[in-house]
Amino acid sequence: MSDPVGKLPSELDQLPDRDTEETAEWAASLDAVAQAAGTRRAEYLLRRTLQHAEAAGLALPKLLETDYVNTIPTSAEPEFPGDEEMEAKITAWNRWNAAAMVTRGSKYGVGGHIATFASAAWLYETGFQHFFRGKEADGSGDQLYIQGHASPGIYARAFLDGRISEQQLDNFRQESGGNGLPSYPHPRRLPWLWEFPTVSMGLGPLSAIYQARFNRYLQNRSIKDTAGSHVWAFLGDGEMDEPESTAALALASREQLDNLTFVINCNLQRLDGPVRANFRVVQELEAQFRGAGWNVIKSLWGSAWDELFQLDTTGALVRRLREVPDAQFQTYATRDVAYIRQHFFGANAELAQLAAVLSDAKIAECFHSSRGGHEPRKVYAAYKAALDHKGAPTVILAQTVKGYTLGAGFESKNANHQMKKLTIDEFKDMRDLLGLPIPDSAFADGVVPYGHPGANSPEVRYLNERRAALGGPAPARKVKHVALPAPAERSFAPLLKGSGKQEMATTMAFVRLVKDLMRDKETGKRWVPIVPDEARTFGMESLFPSAGIYSPLGQTYEPVDRDQLMYYKEAKDGQILNEGITEAGAMADFIAACTSYATHGEPMIPFYIFYSMFGWQRTADQMWQLADQLGKGFIVGATAGRTTLTGEGLQHADGHSHLIASTNPASLNYDPAFAYEIAVIVKDGLRRMYGEQPEDVFYYLTVYNEPKVQPAMPEGVEEGILKGLYRFNTAADLAEAAPAADAPKIQLMASGTAIHWVLEAQQLLAADWNVAADVWSATSWGELRREALECDEALLRGELRTPYVTRALEGVTSPVLAVSDWMRQVPDQISQWVEQDWTSLGTDGFGLSDTREGARRHFGVDARSIVVAALAQLARRGEVPASSVKEARERYGL
Repeated sequence: MSDPVGKLPSELDQLPDRDTEETAEWAASLDAVAQAAGTRRAEYLLRRTLQHAEAAGLALPKLLETDYVNTIPTSAEPEFPGDEEMEAKITAWNRWNAAAMVTRGSKYGVGGHIATFASAAWLYETGFQHFFRGKEADGSGDQLYIQGHASPGIYARAFLDGRISEQQLDNFRQESGGNGLPSYPHPRRLPWLWEFPTVSMGLGPLSAIYQARFNRYLQNRSIKDTAGSHVWAFLGDGEMDEPESTAALALASREQLDNLTFVINCNLQRLDGPVRANFRVVQELEAQFRGAGWNVIKSLWGSAWDELFQLDTTGALVRRLREVPDAQFQTYATRDVAYIRQHFFGANAELAQLAAVLSDAKIAECFHSSRGGHEPRKVYAAYKAALDHKGAPTVILAQTVKGYTLGAGFESKNANHQMKKLTIDEFKDMRDLLGLPIPDSAFADGVVPYGHPGANSPEVRYLNERRAALGGPAPARKVKHVALPAPAERSFAPLLKGSGKQEMATTMAFVRLVKDLMRDKETGKRWVPIVPDEARTFGMESLFPSAGIYSPLGQTYEPVDRDQLMYYKEAKDGQILNEGITEAGAMADFIAACTSYATHGEPMIPFYIFYSMFGWQRTADQMWQLADQLGKGFIVGATAGRTTLTGEGLQHADGHSHLIASTNPASLNYDPAFAYEIAVIVKDGLRRMYGEQPEDVFYYLTVYNEPKVQPAMPEGVEEGILKGLYRFNTAADLAEAAPAADAPKIQLMASGTAIHWVLEAQQLLAADWNVAADVWSATSWGELRREALECDEALLRGELRTPYVTRALEGVTSPVLAVSDWMRQVPDQISQWVEQDWTSLGTDGFGLSDTREGARRHFGVDARSIVVAALAQLARRGEVPASSVKEARERYGL
């Protein structure tokens, strides 16, 4: 076979050929096959040769795409260990009740999805009967990431095994009465059933990968034996378009996570139509996963196709399957046999000849319903092969028909995701198809009935026996609380006593605190530092040699900085999760660690530290996932604020994360100004999240990279720190230039690094303008607001409660000026509960590159701008001359 004209050099041209004559013989043999038997035969031989080489372990590039057929042929399927007839009955009841639940709920207008579970029923049922390990056996059981839109089927199964009542089924998507079922997997709403929230599509697969990885982390650090736990993620083929769905595929293969299986339900439909329409999503996914190093198992065709493949002696059928696009396959599932004969088998003479010996019934069965994902033997074979495969994660590409068994009005229709109900006649047809003993009289009132064979029926006994053998019900979430002892006081002491004359940024103060806490004999091993690269930016390099960076391979190289004190040390039992440049991956890690107390019965204390701009703005959806999954831990927005990160500019300047964080009810948000405040907050956070009466909350702390002298903690301020506000000092505390006793007064509130601008402004007001300013540290605008809202809610119940912020300022007659490195809406959250005159300064608008001083002058939050704003506020009240404002602007060059 001659080289094509203009062929570009390949990597083979760079390798020496030890036997050019032998190479020429191989090429000549291929030319001869192509000339004598055709190019298709030559292609076939090459593919079989490459497959053989791969199986033999030869170091050759893998084929990224195989034929559009089942990976496991019928002849190689293992013996099916279950009672197929009994499992078919159980699946039929679950199909029925899932459809009935959504249809009955449609009269209330609450919606629901029927078609997803209908297509995936056997994918779930086979797992529940034979594979998914429960929580009641040794270990942690399996972790199941259920596809969100399939929730009705899971509820139907829980109804069958007695865990959910008929009344609850009727309250699907009606939770306000306290006895309803959430629309999708929501652990916060149904914590005894759901472990993982998955309906924000794309987050499920990403989280599943990091959950499998965290299982290995616990194992390698000798915290929990997770060898028996397997992570199963059920996904839709359309969902794989979400970038998060495939973001960590390489991580899973790189770390050889053979404790992970993706099951992708390939019904070739998105929410509104075909997944790929003119292309083939199964082949695309196969190439993507194989290229990333995954083991790929395709379960596409049911046993009805066996006869067709046996008749395909020329390979024409396999070639035709490989070229038909997704949307056309969807159409075949809805059209009559004549259409299929013309448009599929009519493509060439070889196919027409094959079709001539097939009955209409056989063609209809193959193209309308016979799919690998609808047959328990096919699914069982795929699942068993996935568990048997070692050294890499597995993805199962199972083809189904969306809306399967729901009738011609549903199956493979573009609109079936939005179709919420079946008619009574359609239900009767479904009943007959499934062979359920539901009489016509059960429909007498025009309402579709639920079906149940009885608590002592053979079906329920079989179901319960299978689940008992596998370790109890699934899915299930079980929490056995393990309280962690409080760390020794000596860990907090250095921050409480201050830094003396030494300057220290609050970022460094936090890292120093955690480093000391990681040495605690009782709880030190439970800390999980997580950082998306740039650990050195946050001063964490001192943790590298002592705690080690987690790597399942250990350190297989000599680090370039090995001769330095703080060298880059990787270890199989490393404690730090240094994730590379992936905030989404780091958040997925964080969620797995935050929920280990429930998943594995092992409470871990993760802290995730990152550029604050790239947290709530970039991964807020995962923060909600964390809240929904009842996670506990510390999120740390470092290099916080709009003006502290010198020179970086707009894309790094965070002035709004506290506003976004305030929308999440589970997030306790603090903006500490001093190191001692951090110590108090972290200590109380450990108590609230891991103590005797744990709360389902997590903490968001913002810390700054601006070195400042850290004062010692004043007496009696702990309550104010935790509630969000306390008076740091008064004008009378000033050592020099204290204002006169009758001087005009103002209250200056500040959070985070803004406290230092306010303290400077306090001195200028006293020295230059004879104004007495008290300074307040507002550690949490959000917690002040949360408590005030609770007081307002209590008032509706007839309870009179005064908000803490109102009580803290009680007796103050002077106005309040609030300042922060955030947009003004952040402190303005509490303004309605402040009875004094209120105004605020902030950093609204886009960030910019400049020095700290230049940026603060630009936004009008530097000390001199604060002085002018304070004078203006007092001038409006007639307490200083209006001319003072103009004079101050001129004096300070504003």
